[in-house]
Amino acid sequence: MSRGFVKEDDQEEIPIVPPRADLPEGVINYVTQVGMDELLMEKQMLNDEREHLNISNEKERRIAVNYINAKLQLLNNRIATAKIVDLKMQPQNEIRFGALVTLKIGSDTKLQKYQIVGVDEADISKGKISFISPIARILTNKEVGGKAILKLATEDRVFEIIEILY
Repeated sequence: MSRGFVKEDDQEEIPIVPPRADLPEGVINYVTQVGMDELLMEKQMLNDEREHLNISNEKERRIAVNYINAKLQLLNNRIATAKIVDLKMQPQNEIRFGALVTLKIGSDTKLQKYQIVGVDEADISKGKISFISPIARILTNKEVGGKAILKLATEDRVFEIIEILY
């Protein structure tokens, strides 16, 4: 039957689900083990939320379930495409995926620490930056004592590598 013959009250809103962190087409979805554990925990939380919805209105319940299912579909795709990187197998003297890097930035005397992680795990407030970020890209393959330069519109920001841990 054509949608033109359906009562307006029967039409459900299509849930608008915010996209997950950007992962460019063709880029491998690298994750740390911690990142994979977080994705799996998020999946469990969404499944639990769907199972324990406390909504008596049937239409509102269907909309809520559709929203959770849409989020789960995006999440399941990320989990299915994730490639866990074993940090013990990374070259310990070079910055690669998973490295926790201590940096001196420009003339700032306070040292900064960043870990290079997957796109879903990245959270600058926790010192975790995505492996596809400009900073991670310029730091990759550098060693302790090395410098990386990030060209900004008004200046060149110099990052000096102080320590690399995995």
